[in-house]
Amino acid sequence: MISVVIPTLNEAASLEQLHAQLCQVAESENYEIQMIVVDDGSTDNSWQVIEKLAQQDSRVLGIRFRRNFGKAAALSAGFNASMGEIIVTMDADLQDDPAEIPNLIARLNQGFDVVNGWKQERHDPWHKTWPSKVFNLLVSWMTGVRLHDHNCGLKCFRREVINEVRLYGELHRFVPVLAAARGFRVGEVVVKHRPRRSGKSKYGWSRIPKGLLDLLTVRFITHFNQRPQHWLGMGALTSLMLGILGMGYLAMHWCVSRLPGHTPIHLHETAALYYSLVLLLIGAQLLALGFVAELISALFSRDSDAYSIAEHTQPDKKTEQIPSLEVSHSAESPPT
Repeated sequence: MISVVIPTLNEAASLEQLHAQLCQVAESENYEIQMIVVDDGSTDNSWQVIEKLAQQDSRVLGIRFRRNFGKAAALSAGFNASMGEIIVTMDADLQDDPAEIPNLIARLNQGFDVVNGWKQERHDPWHKTWPSKVFNLLVSWMTGVRLHDHNCGLKCFRREVINEVRLYGELHRFVPVLAAARGFRVGEVVVKHRPRRSGKSKYGWSRIPKGLLDLLTVRFITHFNQRPQHWLGMGALTSLMLGILGMGYLAMHWCVSRLPGHTPIHLHETAALYYSLVLLLIGAQLLALGFVAELISALFSRDSDAYSIAEHTQPDKKTEQIPSLEVSHSAESPPT
């Protein structure tokens, strides 16, 4: 089964047409499909349309939020309700073409766990496309996951990816990055992007600073989630070392100034004293913060695995009474 998760916010005008196009793809490709439409606090009649579609088609499942919780929350709710071994996400504004789903699945079957759409030719105004290009370059550089369009809503996943990657805040655009950090294989495929015919974009200029802050968050949790002191501790040690060197220099300079023939100095009149003190305070605070972060990480790591298993070996019938303590992992064969 293929589960299609569709976050929706005030897209009543396009839902029926999107449903018809998904049904057409399912019939032409002989897919067993599940359509999960999540109403993320719409103020138009989107929910009435979803209820109508669910009554007409048993493959449609509607989920309604009490208010707008954001796209990441809508996707999480859809993932939790999905039953397919393959999950596809797409927007409800008809800019994502359902006819691209077979191409995503074909790419997935080439040994990938996540396939990200690439809107090579976008039908959006320049003030959306150019910041998006800069953002994609920045994400690829900082995370090492080289994709042309991290923001594309058309994505395809294997179920094991959804089982291990948790979304919150505005991290939905970083699912491929979070999956790659767990060891899943990430690919992309060029998809058709259609111009918007109804409704309006839900994102403005505020998306840029929020995206940059989310990028820093993703960079931290994918590299230092299990070892926060390695990141905070380096800054702490650097600051402490500079502060100690500064105070040592001032102490020696003060001692020399007290020798005969030298002009005595007053440290409280020296700016370097205050710089050194600030560096010592910052270093001590960062070091303490690192220990607190380590305690929190140790506490929450009990509820989540710090690894991702690709497959297990099947024990031989002759030796299955002997418990196996090893897990086989091949880097050459694609994950199943």
